[in-house]
Amino acid sequence: MTPAEWIVLGVLVLAIALFISEKLSIDLVALLVIVALVLSGTISPREGVAGFSDPATLTVAFMFVLSAALLRTGALATLGPRLAVVFRADRNKGLIMMMVVVAVCSAFLNNTPIVAVLLPIVVQTARSSGLPPAKLLIPLSFAAILGGTTTLIGTSTNLVVSGIATDRGLEPFGIFDLTPMGLVFVVAGIGYMLVVGWKLLPGQRSGDLQEDFAMRGYLTELELLPASPAVGKRIMDSHLVKELEMDIIAIQRGGTQFTVPAGDVVLEAGDMLKVRCDIARIKALKDRAHVAIKPGLKVANDDLLTRGTTLVELVITSNSDLEGLTIREADLLRKYRAVALAVRQREELVHERLQDVVLRAGDVVLAEVRSHYVERLKKLERAADSPFAILTSEEGMPIFAKRRFLFVAAVLALVVSLASLGIMGIMEATLAGTCAIVLTGGLSMKEVYEAIDWKIIFLMAGALSLGKAMESSGLAERLALGHISLLGDLGPYALLAGTYLITIALTEVISNTATAALLAPIAISTAEGIGLSPIPFLMAVTFAASASFMTPIGYQTNAMIYSAGQYKAVDFLRVGAPLSLLFWLLATLHIPVFYPL
Repeated sequence: MTPAEWIVLGVLVLAIALFISEKLSIDLVALLVIVALVLSGTISPREGVAGFSDPATLTVAFMFVLSAALLRTGALATLGPRLAVVFRADRNKGLIMMMVVVAVCSAFLNNTPIVAVLLPIVVQTARSSGLPPAKLLIPLSFAAILGGTTTLIGTSTNLVVSGIATDRGLEPFGIFDLTPMGLVFVVAGIGYMLVVGWKLLPGQRSGDLQEDFAMRGYLTELELLPASPAVGKRIMDSHLVKELEMDIIAIQRGGTQFTVPAGDVVLEAGDMLKVRCDIARIKALKDRAHVAIKPGLKVANDDLLTRGTTLVELVITSNSDLEGLTIREADLLRKYRAVALAVRQREELVHERLQDVVLRAGDVVLAEVRSHYVERLKKLERAADSPFAILTSEEGMPIFAKRRFLFVAAVLALVVSLASLGIMGIMEATLAGTCAIVLTGGLSMKEVYEAIDWKIIFLMAGALSLGKAMESSGLAERLALGHISLLGDLGPYALLAGTYLITIALTEVISNTATAALLAPIAISTAEGIGLSPIPFLMAVTFAASASFMTPIGYQTNAMIYSAGQYKAVDFLRVGAPLSLLFWLLATLHIPVFYPL
């Protein structure tokens, strides 16, 4: 191997390790990849940043805007009540209706914001239908993934592969080139969930928030004794907050109650404090802290809900400003008048040292909020840059703006038509559509910037640079030759099946977009090495990179529903592994039919 190949291979291995470990955010890893490749001289500075101006990257950015404009009309708000009625009448019809609607939407809109909008709707649909949310959230995520495979603009993965094909001198994908194989996946996926998947889905959720979040032993009331050093001090300066790591949710002072008090409220002797804290720790320190535990208190009972407050579940969205911040840094109390009581992070339920918990996309925060402030949170949730989705409220969904919806839908239809007929490139069409939305007042320029998931944009730019380095250094060709030497004697079908398997194995542990960018050059070199058309091999990479069903971290929508559904990682493996095997067989048999070798 040449020095350049060793450098690119080292960067590739390190990038995969960082993606898997999640020690650094994916966008930062992408930037580090660019820096490493440019500073090592493997690619030029111009090639390093070329991914930011790549048509595929810009198309994804503009599609985020078009998606936000359509979702802002409240078009999906009408789905919840109808779903609930259908699910109560016939579970199979309800599941088909939900998955078909989500798949159709995901074919033309970014699937991450679709799932963010539908997450609370589907949770409420499940509860009103007497079903555990865990029964519907994996089908929701899988339907979004399936729909994204049916068109070029369905997901960033498709556009990345198309962009790499264009860079290698091949024709770019047409907007409906993926549709035949994508529809096979959609029909097979929905059928699988009806017949097999439903039986494998867990159904453990109780429906009671305090029980779901195991709050017994973490909510209680204390009386502040005169000798307490906290008397006369502001809440933020009190040893109760600093030493006992408690959150004060309410203060009862005579006939006056302070609900979710601000940090500058001064404590007084005799105050009755409703707090979130480990009861065992309070009992151990109560003499030194000079507090008395209220006798006869029913811990974690509905009686503990302060009058004038509401328990809400806040799901951190994928492009949230809160992601990567600790709860202390997020300052939920000051910004949202919310006191965090517990956090569900994937399979872990966190109560201790809550202020130090680092929030990640998909985390569910149980918070107590002033009741009158909940409506403000709902309004905030509707914004394009909403930091969270609210699971616990059935109210406050945006009113369906039919006229605006028809206009935005017409713009989107025009974009698709112009691109599919070859009148205009997909990037130019989406740019024109974005301008039309802004000029007609659908979104402001500020909202345009907020609608774009910049993590995905940075990831695509970095992944495209790495793909370019693999090609120019010769590493892609070397890896392709190894692939051919391993499976080439078994024929082109075996190579195609092997390409799909390698892609699906990698996409389960790192980003689907990164996987596509890394393996597309190898797929092209593999096809050229045996004298076949690269298109079926690129299609194998495209479909396999999106078909991430076996882990909760392989696809953004899986990560978003992980904590909300109280899933375990094994749930995704149990439901997703048979589906992945089915799709591997379908892809191996049908890709050569739709895209001849």
